Amino acid sequence: MTSTVAPPKPPAAAKAAAGAGIALVLVAQLMIVLDAAVVNVALPRIADDLEFTPAALTWVLNGYTLAFGGLLLLGGRLGDVFGRRRMFVAGLSVFTLFSLAGGFAPTDDLLVIARALQGFGAAIAAPQVLALLTTSAKDEAGRARAIALFSAVSSSGASIGLILGGILTDIASWRWTLFINVPIGLVVLALVGRLVAETAPRPGRFDIVGAVTATGGAAAIVWSLIGAPEHGWTSARTLGGIAIGLLLLVALVLTERRVAHPLLQLHLFNSHRRVAAFIAAVGLVGAQFATFYLTVIYLQGVLGMGPLASGLAFLPLTLMIFAMSRVAPRIAARIGMSRVLVLGATGLTASFLWLSTLSETSTYAGAVLAPFLLNGAFASLVFTSTTALGLEGVDAAHAGSASGLVQTMQQLGGSIGLAVIASVYVANGTPGEVVPGMREAFYAAAALGTLGIIASLSVVLRRPSGTPSYVTGRAAVEVD
Repeated sequence: MTSTVAPPKPPAAAKAAAGAGIALVLVAQLMIVLDAAVVNVALPRIADDLEFTPAALTWVLNGYTLAFGGLLLLGGRLGDVFGRRRMFVAGLSVFTLFSLAGGFAPTDDLLVIARALQGFGAAIAAPQVLALLTTSAKDEAGRARAIALFSAVSSSGASIGLILGGILTDIASWRWTLFINVPIGLVVLALVGRLVAETAPRPGRFDIVGAVTATGGAAAIVWSLIGAPEHGWTSARTLGGIAIGLLLLVALVLTERRVAHPLLQLHLFNSHRRVAAFIAAVGLVGAQFATFYLTVIYLQGVLGMGPLASGLAFLPLTLMIFAMSRVAPRIAARIGMSRVLVLGATGLTASFLWLSTLSETSTYAGAVLAPFLLNGAFASLVFTSTTALGLEGVDAAHAGSASGLVQTMQQLGGSIGLAVIASVYVANGTPGEVVPGMREAFYAAAALGTLGIIASLSVVLRRPSGTPSYVTGRAAVEVD
């Protein structure tokens, strides 16, 4: 009998298939990231339609954030154990299903539940994205480009979400901010099996205690920080929730030292460069998320923009992020990834200080556009460098855990930044007015940005003699 084994694909075809697989996974990543913001500009319409109270309305956003941020470590480990493509498909299926359910939600409670279950699906799928990207690329240059594109998608997701949310809300209905995920999710699910290769699962017992303590600890901290502006930073709810979260994370560390197959790979914290990148991500991503929150308030409350106009106001920032993502790998090749982080942290912090000058008489062209362009240019560098340094030298077997940890730091940073800066804004504001308190809030964003600058400088000043690249599972090359 003649063999029916298909001949190997020629190099050009293999490269094209790898590129298509990377593009497909990045589409899913964009959908997951922007969903945290896509309903933002639609909140007033949602409140009117489903009769949300002001306090309950915040849970349309926070229900998603809480589940997403609290379960990312678990999602990363599930991919390592059971196969990353398999868990990507499972998580994206849940995300798509409850996007549909949320779009049809007839009551406020059901919408919040659907948003939380969307976050659960996103937490399972998102850690697999970065791991699949690094394994789908065919060479070192391809991995560098994939990480740069991942960073561009992640850093621009919130601003794209605001644009898309404004368009859908004005043209159709707020429900389409959720329905839009369904056809995209179905297309990705239909094609992923053909274009993305499965990774080999790592046999071993699943760390149940680690899963409970990691998920519970992260969720408790995120839940406490989300409610801090409303309940107060010194309230029993806030302090008690943070204390419980920290105790659970201490229990996680003690547990992971003893188990054979830990959920959290503690050796990932042995690298000063990686830890510094995590700290920088918490400060800078937190400040960035809060900046979007503040500027949406300003655009709608002072400049009188509606959902569509305020969403489109972020278009220059978004385009600048994608433009800089094209050159970020070349900048890193010239000056080193750690110096890219210093550059990005400094420029992003400068944009926060520039936005602190907004006043009642400011205009979009005169006071918002230029700092938006500055923000977009340097946000891309920050996300590229923190992601690359977070994955630097990680073995392919632990890529899912490392990816989950990188994104956990970004989500925790977003929650911390929004909680801190919203509290500053409220404490210095005047009821019924928009601008009072905004300057102090942007100063707080700049303070978080300064934390990122300090962390990034510590990477440069403590440069080792030979540094592995952001490569998983293959020979390392120096980036600094």
